[in-house]
Amino acid sequence: MAEKWKDRLTDQLCIALLSLETPEEAYAFLEDVATIGEIKALAQRLEVSRLLSEGYTYPQIAQQTGASTATISRVKKFLEYGADGYKLVLERLKKEE
Repeated sequence: MAEKWKDRLTDQLCIALLSLETPEEAYAFLEDVATIGEIKALAQRLEVSRLLSEGYTYPQIAQQTGASTATISRVKKFLEYGADGYKLVLERLKKEE
């Protein structure tokens, strides 16, 4: 499935993300490449994935994050059947705590 969107431009984006060395650099890049709404939506989805992985319920997650049940359901689907990107990032974030 992911192969449909992988191309030279998405490769370039992934390499650009990997080149960032600090949170400040990441903020600067994100601010230039995406709208504040898009950045907030990505951040919200990551938090939803964290809460789902910790066993929170949909109502608890909706209350804490403001995410719709559709967003929560979509994130849960990708946690269960996706490319394991959320799981990888969540594991790495836990190691950094």
